[in-house]
Amino acid sequence: MTTHTDNWQEAAVLIPLYHNKDGKLTLLLARRTEGGMHGGQIAFPGGKREPGDTSLAETALRETAEEIGLSPANVHIVTQLPVQETRTTRFRVHPFLGYISVLPANLSRSEREIAEILHVQVSTLTRPEAEGVVWMDFATWDEPRQVPCYFAGEYPVWGLTYRILRQFLPRLLAGEWPELTERRG
Repeated sequence: MTTHTDNWQEAAVLIPLYHNKDGKLTLLLARRTEGGMHGGQIAFPGGKREPGDTSLAETALRETAEEIGLSPANVHIVTQLPVQETRTTRFRVHPFLGYISVLPANLSRSEREIAEILHVQVSTLTRPEAEGVVWMDFATWDEPRQVPCYFAGEYPVWGLTYRILRQFLPRLLAGEWPELTERRG
């Protein structure tokens, strides 16, 4: 018997964190290129599970390497966070928190998929004024809608990425992963 949930595509993303040269905990995000299902959106690096992936953590690391040029050897997976489902594109997304001990001097983005790599300090996203709402339009929507978001500089972070951050940031601030919140560098 086929159920409603049988046609979800499995995907994984990496929530890549590192301490910048000033010791500030910083998040890597990607602005997707225009066009496609998630064109122009701010997202974590990641994507669909491929048949050769032995685990969803491997999917997240492989996709991160392909999209932003960050080698899996530079990432320590800290934990897996709760699975999230996209609301319109039918992806079941497995987020993995990863710590980058040494950030390479030059990340190389996939020009086909990634327009820009963003380095966003966690403190930027946790300020009260960083959270708000914006009007957005999405290909599968009948009309534009107001959606909750975080503002990362000039960009609104909304949708699945917002929902993951909304659950993750309070846990990080509460000290759930002390090895991440200690000042480094």
